[in-house]
Amino acid sequence: MDEHEAFTQWAGERQLALLRTAVLLTGDHHRAEDLVQEALTKVAVRWRRLRDGNPEAYARRVIVRDNISWWRKHRRELVTDVPDRTDTSDGYGASDRRRLLEDALGALTARQRAVVVLRYYDDLPERETAALLGVSVGTVKSQTHLALRRLREAAPELADLLQELR
Repeated sequence: MDEHEAFTQWAGERQLALLRTAVLLTGDHHRAEDLVQEALTKVAVRWRRLRDGNPEAYARRVIVRDNISWWRKHRRELVTDVPDRTDTSDGYGASDRRRLLEDALGALTARQRAVVVLRYYDDLPERETAALLGVSVGTVKSQTHLALRRLREAAPELADLLQELR
């Protein structure tokens, strides 16, 4: 298999996973698609060197860093009010819980959201999360703590799910 075919196959297999991460990081599907496209372009340019290593880790790093650059340029830490949803007597289905979680993630700052996505959706260790974000492990720990507290406040209906994240 030549280089072009190998990259095309890899990109086809990993594109959706990278897009999921980018959507969760940004909360914006269109911006997430742009981040993934840029990451795939950068991987393609370096494919010869990355092919035998870990191209997905490199692509994820590009997505995270490009997203950080974007929110640094547009920094306005606005925490939106999440409507009070204290009535849980009717229960929530999987799609309702997903929507609640997406809304609650929207209440986080960009850095807190990145930490939660990388730690719990992508299941990265604290050290790797810190390296991707360019912060210390202590910052990852403190941002995780603050983010989980904010998620509990924004969506008390998700208390059982958030308890699992501890």
